[in-house]
Amino acid sequence: MTAQDRPISIDDAVASALSDGAHVVYSLSGGKDSSAAAFAVETHLDRIGHPRDRRHAIHADLGMIEWPSTPGFVETIATMLAAELSVVRRKAGGLIQRWEQRWESSLRRYENLETYQLVSPFSSARLRFCTGETKVQPIGADLRKRFAGEIVISVIGIRREESIARFKAPISKPDTRFAPVGNRAGTTMLTWHPIVDWSARDVFAYHATRRIPLHEAYGRGADRLSCSYCVLAGLNNLAVASTCEGNHPAYRVIVGIEAKSGFSFQPGRWLADVSPHLLDAQGTAAIRKAKLMAERRRTIESGLPDDLRFMKGWPPRVPTLDEARTIHRVRSEMTAAHNLANHWPDARTIRERFAELHAAKAA
Repeated sequence: MTAQDRPISIDDAVASALSDGAHVVYSLSGGKDSSAAAFAVETHLDRIGHPRDRRHAIHADLGMIEWPSTPGFVETIATMLAAELSVVRRKAGGLIQRWEQRWESSLRRYENLETYQLVSPFSSARLRFCTGETKVQPIGADLRKRFAGEIVISVIGIRREESIARFKAPISKPDTRFAPVGNRAGTTMLTWHPIVDWSARDVFAYHATRRIPLHEAYGRGADRLSCSYCVLAGLNNLAVASTCEGNHPAYRVIVGIEAKSGFSFQPGRWLADVSPHLLDAQGTAAIRKAKLMAERRRTIESGLPDDLRFMKGWPPRVPTLDEARTIHRVRSEMTAAHNLANHWPDARTIRERFAELHAAKAA
């Protein structure tokens, strides 16, 4: 079997929706998988006679953190597909702005004793709000508005080989986030993973056979494309991003967030350590200070009661007087380090604040 003949995955739900004249929307990121999925589906749609005017392309622009070449590259892929391209964005700013906003929110909540631990500004494998808020939400909201009352299939290029989480990915699934069952407009939305069973080798071979261009990141040595600096990327892909001068402004801004927050970009890895030659003397000194701050924070927070750490429905109880003294010592140091007001300056007032919050939760 040649790469060009590699079959796509399709199920009854997708086949039925296509026979009913569904709109098909290619979700293009610029990565190899999204392009392969789009072209493979395009071939299938031509084969079954699906109307070309019901095929579309969409891209979520994440702002500064995108490779500078990504917008133009996505336009090229959409043109090759002969699909009209829509570009959507998070209304409150790109992903880097989201991280900055999250840090400011963390500081406010800590100052108000709405949690007693500072929270990292960055997304993570466990907390992927980066994908949900800057990609899924803008795309889903746009499709729901544009195709109200229609059947819409979103073509997404994910593969089971990529990760343990994606190993269980279905061929398709209803998207009830933006089109709940029985919605007033009568809209039906499906997410389709047509290359879910392909390997990375299949994808690269398909590009070569079909002469589909690849994003510049692959030519520089990356094995996948996402943001220029992704919280899930390995060291190689982070380093590759730094070989592109156009990514340097994003690098310095993200390292700046590391410096002011005292949290590393990834658990166990500071982005500042990936390409330190891109920092000036002031930036290098700021990161050195941030690492000391992080070490100190971990040390003093290790003494906090485990069962009082943030959880759904926090706080679960009022701390004892001795526990409140520990919380007071930690907060005194952390509020001073981040120039925050210390509204509850002793163990007694801290217990009163916990009691207030606990009562409000119960109410």
